Amino acid sequence: MSKKSKKKGKKNKRGKEGPSGKTSASLDLRAVEIPPRPRPLKAGEIRAMRAAMNASQALFARLLNVSCNAVESWEQGIRQPRQATLKLLHIVRKDPGALLR
Repeated sequence: MSKKSKKKGKKNKRGKEGPSGKTSASLDLRAVEIPPRPRPLKAGEIRAMRAAMNASQALFARLLNVSCNAVESWEQGIRQPRQATLKLLHIVRKDPGALLR
């Protein structure tokens, strides 16, 4: 077997592997229905989510990569989380351990 054919075999194999070295299934976003935007959360829902995780406002803010003032404002109902943060909060609501991965 020539060096070129060995390299081709390696390239084909790498193309199917993810960054962790595991083989991943291909995903065609043209065939997937995009979910709707996350609904806004009430101040009490955010506070309850944080309390369920037994986290301080500072720790919760750090896990979400936002400021402590942002979490405080959300819990007081002064401000609403932005869309990307809302999406993350909805993920955390379903799987609280997702922030620790």
